[in-house]
Amino acid sequence: MNAMFRHLIRGASVVTLISLFTATTAMAAEAPGTRIGVRGEITGVSADSLKVHANSGENVVIKLTQDTKVRAVTLANIEDIKPGSYIGSAAIPQDDGTLKALEVHVFPPELAGSGDGHRPFDLAKGSSMTNGSVGDLVVSNGRTLTVNYKGGQQKILVPEDVPIVNLMPGDRSLLKVGVKIVTFVTQSADGTLTAQSISAGKDGVAPPM
Repeated sequence: MNAMFRHLIRGASVVTLISLFTATTAMAAEAPGTRIGVRGEITGVSADSLKVHANSGENVVIKLTQDTKVRAVTLANIEDIKPGSYIGSAAIPQDDGTLKALEVHVFPPELAGSGDGHRPFDLAKGSSMTNGSVGDLVVSNGRTLTVNYKGGQQKILVPEDVPIVNLMPGDRSLLKVGVKIVTFVTQSADGTLTAQSISAGKDGVAPPM
């Protein structure tokens, strides 16, 4: 552990960060600017920050900027997904090389192309995020999606109990006490957390991603 890191963990905000994001993401404290996911409920709102009670039980303060993007999360179902739909899915690998979805979110046409690709994700151990266009959609035989993105393709099984939501353009009027959110933040050298994007549940929806 280097001297800079020893200095940083004396700050309460970084101690909270270490407790909140587990051993793997706590290592991000040594690398300011690392993107980290925070999932929880808004407990306070001001013009430039949110107070959030995270799902792990910790309380954090997250700074908002003019560049922070806000999106609304609403309920959807498998019938809302068509060939050509642009979706994202957090998933875990199966023995046959396919993926099993932990959640699926459907983008509106104007957000097609957002985050295109396949990459590691922090929703669960070993999970990935795949964003791309739906090629084949088989609902009658296991609810399987074929998702195409630049440079690759994934087949994703969507079990019956997996949450499916719409991810829509939103604004800061969605950010209210009691609203469930998923936000991706960066940490500065002084431990400040700044939101890059926020997905906020609408009408009581808890964002599953």
